[in-house]
Amino acid sequence: MASINELTERIHADSSEEIVAEYLGKITKSKLNAFITVSKESALSQAQEIDAKGHDGPLAGIPIAIKDNISTKGIRTTCASRILTGYIPPYDAHVIEKLKNAGAVIIGKTNMDEFAMGSSTETSFYGPTLNPWDNTRVPGGSSGGSAAAVAGGEAPLSLGSDTGGSVRCPASFCGVVGLKPTYGVISRYGLISYANSLEQIGPFASSVRDVATLFDVIAGHDPRDSTSVKGAGNYSLALENDVKGLKIGIPEEYFGEGIDRNVEKSVRDAINTLEELGATSTEVKMPHTKYALSAYYIIAMSEASSNLARFDGMRYGLRTEDQDWHTTFSHVRAAGFGDEVKRRILLGTYALSAGYLDKYYLKALKIRTLIKQDFERTFKDVDVLIAPTMPYPAFKIGEKIDDPLSLYLADVETVPINLAGVPSLSIPCGTSGGLPIGMQVIGKHFDEAAILRTAYTFEENTDFHKTEGS
Repeated sequence: MASINELTERIHADSSEEIVAEYLGKITKSKLNAFITVSKESALSQAQEIDAKGHDGPLAGIPIAIKDNISTKGIRTTCASRILTGYIPPYDAHVIEKLKNAGAVIIGKTNMDEFAMGSSTETSFYGPTLNPWDNTRVPGGSSGGSAAAVAGGEAPLSLGSDTGGSVRCPASFCGVVGLKPTYGVISRYGLISYANSLEQIGPFASSVRDVATLFDVIAGHDPRDSTSVKGAGNYSLALENDVKGLKIGIPEEYFGEGIDRNVEKSVRDAINTLEELGATSTEVKMPHTKYALSAYYIIAMSEASSNLARFDGMRYGLRTEDQDWHTTFSHVRAAGFGDEVKRRILLGTYALSAGYLDKYYLKALKIRTLIKQDFERTFKDVDVLIAPTMPYPAFKIGEKIDDPLSLYLADVETVPINLAGVPSLSIPCGTSGGLPIGMQVIGKHFDEAAILRTAYTFEENTDFHKTEGS
């Protein structure tokens, strides 16, 4: 997997068009189904324009893949759902504007769980994405196509979105680096919403340095997003090979029942490596973690039931011809949404209904506050937390798709971070049965610098990131 620096050197020696054509060729031959839409003509045109103008910008001429729930002007955007068949956005998301300004070349839109609802990229209307390490296994989700594209050598960089682990889960399963930033650091303008209060756009790459470079480009305030914050910094400056004096917290609840033995051993071995490099560690307790999964799904499904009401067959996407709005609305949604999306809309509507709002939704919000307080209290004594990203390596395609509760439980290590709004990064730290294992480095609000430095130091002193899928 080529780095940004290596590709930049090649682009200066040859051309962006040649590099872009090379990646497009890989996608054409691929069996991974990582892409829903490949924008061959526009990508080559972009590359030719960059070659003609000169290679100016931190990502000048570098190909990048975009998750299919991020709006791209003139390029089909489907959220991997039948209900958005044929939809082409008339505008770019904020992150796409920033990528174009930095000279990046968008080569296509990646596969995902429908409307970002899933942990395996099996709920896509366009079929599942395959894991590059083992084509019989899932790549994780919901940003599985974005992670598989990087791991499979079909794109050097990609963007995903993370509502409850949807960047970190596929990063772990595919053996790449994925970052979920602090809520508000990257604008959500142009991200098609699943659960507004939880989701963030995040970068994928094969190394911490490339993730930091991409993060530098897309982070920053956007007045069009009311949750966007000011003060995003130059995160690449945090990449020091030094963890001397770093205080690591090991949350007891993240190493509990259901964690694969090899996963736990790999993560604890990684912590030992950081200790040998000068860090110290201590066990910490986060007592409300056991309620996180229940609270997360109530909040996420409730927000989804509201957000997805806009898909009614009237303005864009799938349309049926009926005599009245009510019939059209019903028929379009019945035909357009997949089973998992329907399930979450129904459960979310139920949780918000009269008589159940206090019992479910408001109680979940109170638990969210307690979980956030757990993080705030713990971070008074430590600099970062380290835990497994996922409780086990990638599972087989079809193994869990008919058991929704089993799939929901896969998110047990990642959803507390979204409820609290803190940043978290997944980095490869080992393998089990030939499949990658991810370590999750969690930081304080707006302290991406600490988790990037921790991950970079680990990466510089180990070789796990150099192992690739097939």
